Amino acid sequence: MSHRHPSLTPRLKPLSPRKSMVLSVIDIGTTKVVCLVARLDPAAESDLLRGRTHRARIIGIGHQRSRGLKGGAIVDLEGAEQAIRLAVDAAERMAKVEIRSAIVNMTGGRLGSDSYHAGVGLRGSGVSDGDIHRVLEAASTTGARPGRTVLHSLPTGFALDATKGINDPHGMVGEKLGVDMHVVSSDQNAVRNLMLAVERCHLDVEAVVATPYAAGLSALVEDEAEMGAVVIDLGGGTTSIGVFAGGHLVHTDSLAVGGNHITMDIARGLSTTVAHAERLKTLYGSTIATSSDERETIAVASVDEDERDAVNHVPKSHLVRIIRPRVEEMLELVRDRLKASGFSAETGRRVVLAGGGALLTGMPELARTIVSKQVRIGRPLGVQGLPEAAKGPSFAAPVGLLVYPQVAALEHFVPRPSAYRATGTDGYFSRMGRWLKESF
Repeated sequence: MSHRHPSLTPRLKPLSPRKSMVLSVIDIGTTKVVCLVARLDPAAESDLLRGRTHRARIIGIGHQRSRGLKGGAIVDLEGAEQAIRLAVDAAERMAKVEIRSAIVNMTGGRLGSDSYHAGVGLRGSGVSDGDIHRVLEAASTTGARPGRTVLHSLPTGFALDATKGINDPHGMVGEKLGVDMHVVSSDQNAVRNLMLAVERCHLDVEAVVATPYAAGLSALVEDEAEMGAVVIDLGGGTTSIGVFAGGHLVHTDSLAVGGNHITMDIARGLSTTVAHAERLKTLYGSTIATSSDERETIAVASVDEDERDAVNHVPKSHLVRIIRPRVEEMLELVRDRLKASGFSAETGRRVVLAGGGALLTGMPELARTIVSKQVRIGRPLGVQGLPEAAKGPSFAAPVGLLVYPQVAALEHFVPRPSAYRATGTDGYFSRMGRWLKESF
């Protein structure tokens, strides 16, 4: 791994707005590994969601039960490698292509955010490309904290003197140009092990994307990202948060609790196996008690030593009593983290639930009472060819990885040419300028 700078993940070459391409992505979660192969074709802006340049059509899909991950991070390299291979293999067979490289996502490794501000003096004339270059450079030199790897470095807005929130300062006059930079990072070793698992399958990692960013890219409609929204990705081992405002990702966080913790609670509470507990959660799990729950019973396979095949019948209400407190605790943790970061959802931000945990009956209702009054389930938008089973919230993140190359050019990193294979920073400013002109 010595060829790559440890504080940066590989950078993606920008996608040409006029070129078609075949793209592969791998969503490596604690519960499942999904590989998608899609064809990206340029499309007229009027046909697309804002910010997208291409239309994606899925041509291959493979998914597999995850192995070797805990809390979104790899704990067994061999197990993870095997699950990735199987998912990739299935997607390759369906798409009839050979996958050589992929974009992957990062859920574990304690995802977190830092915001930086930098300013440079102007020489009296209008703001030029060079001035924008200088201010972005000044903001990027701060870099990652020790032991952390930068996944995203996103300019969230420019300022001229006392005027903030400027999207495109080109040609404007002022004495000082400032920029706000949002840097998303993760634990260095967690990122390295994730990349290692993919590279051991003889695949190149093209980019590593924070899961809540990916989920937001695919599930938010344009005015939500503009007006302010919180994407909560409820995974098996982690719950990750992405806050969007003014069309940008402005804050990221993650907690090492997820759907697997609910399953473990059920297994303990009903003394059954983890596999059976998962089945009960999927079939009957709910956070809301109904009047019939006391009368209805569910069959629970017992794991008692003496009675190998014993089946106990317990009221359905018993399951709700186990699930609800754990889900409440998870949502309260999310609410408190948002409050502590200054991005509280109570200020009227819409909450969009993604990930498999969003499918639990009563999850949106409970989130409405705990996190924010406006809650909806986030499904992957603007992608063709998804099978029916993949149109739910658990596919928001993998589909978001297909959207990511269309927005990757917005990021800015200090180029370190020899540090990693593809810098993807060439012509950044002309692209940034073009993007600013096209977008506003």
